[in-house]
Amino acid sequence: MTSLQSPPARRTGPGRSGRSGAASDAELRRQLATTRPLVPTASIGGVIAAGAPLLVCMAVAVVGWFLTDAGGEGAPSGALRVGAHGWLMAHGSTVAVEGVRITAMPLGLTLVCAWVVWRIGHRVGESVSGHGPDADRIADGARDLTVPYAAGLFTLAYAVVGVLTASVAATAASSPVPARVVLWSVLLGVGVGAPAIAFGSGRAAIWLPVVPALVRDSALLARRILTRWALICGVTLLAALVLDFSTAANVVSQLHADAGAVALMTALTLLVVPNALVFTSAYLLGPGFAVGTGTTVSTTLVVLGPLPMFPLLAALPDQGHQPWWTDLLMLVPVLLAALLAGRIQRDRPELAWERAAIRGCAGGITAGVVLALASAVAGGAVGPGRMQHVGPGVVDVLLHAITSFGIGGVAGALLVCWWQRSERTAAGWLPAPVRALRERLSRSRA
Repeated sequence: MTSLQSPPARRTGPGRSGRSGAASDAELRRQLATTRPLVPTASIGGVIAAGAPLLVCMAVAVVGWFLTDAGGEGAPSGALRVGAHGWLMAHGSTVAVEGVRITAMPLGLTLVCAWVVWRIGHRVGESVSGHGPDADRIADGARDLTVPYAAGLFTLAYAVVGVLTASVAATAASSPVPARVVLWSVLLGVGVGAPAIAFGSGRAAIWLPVVPALVRDSALLARRILTRWALICGVTLLAALVLDFSTAANVVSQLHADAGAVALMTALTLLVVPNALVFTSAYLLGPGFAVGTGTTVSTTLVVLGPLPMFPLLAALPDQGHQPWWTDLLMLVPVLLAALLAGRIQRDRPELAWERAAIRGCAGGITAGVVLALASAVAGGAVGPGRMQHVGPGVVDVLLHAITSFGIGGVAGALLVCWWQRSERTAAGWLPAPVRALRERLSRSRA
């Protein structure tokens, strides 16, 4: 916000003290740092946000090439092309490998790219925060297009890097899809880069209070549900791996891989851990997921077929009918949403039944929709034959998620609302001095 305030006039004159001169120099440096040229700053920021992960992917691919065969086969250009294809896959581009088109996205790499976009976008926002009207003029209704202009240039530069990468790395065999790269570049630029620029420039601090409190609280509930749910899925996945760690170790030993190949496999496994978390989420919600055509992994029944030699698959449960208690896992998302909705209702007391219910229901449904979107990109074709169908059913995940999180959110919010209304009613029967003391204690705790 300080970057949006009108800068004080700089005083000049022989009578100024050294301290005033130092303050003036610091103020001048701050103004120069926040009023850099908008067009080159936003454009270069988009290029860096796209190019930094791309260069890292290509460097890792070259290192992996040397670790696997010490450069005995192929050429560095081939390794660089493999790294570029990995970056393109993280941006939704399907890539053909030995005649099979891989459609599943490595969500771990996609999240890394999104994090870089946020960091660079925030720096771009700080650098252009001095452009446009100040905070007082914005509050008076002055039009401020600094963030839209910067976000548009940032996104355009990011998409250009994606198109150039797809064109240079493309071969007749791989044939990446530039249109999907452009789509995901726009999604990252608008969905991540634009908010980062808004927060970095201080505009978000002005715009967010205008958003209705009910919408902000619903978004907060959805974010808390998703983050806690990801933690629960991570604990579940880790526990499954620990319980069957011997199988994972056996898979690695059967591959007869050296230390370099094991390190490369570990890196690839980490990139698909978010995909595994989405699969675990579908398992806990109830619909389950598939690891090949004609297979299913759910809390009720597990039907498997021949599986590739991949250590992370050791977390799959044993084949056959599952114990009765595994169906109780579907209560976890309901209880989680109820607990988090109750906490928000406690921190933001809302005694109107309908508003409390809307807050809990909207937050739960939003979290369910986001989870279904993640399921849509986490699965797909990962190999030939049966492996062309891997992942959860998007519609099933959507229905189970919005039902579980929505019902839990409504129940938790209404339960705490009922308790708050009951406490308020009971307090109304107390003598006036006692009520004043209760209110004073409540304010002191706050």
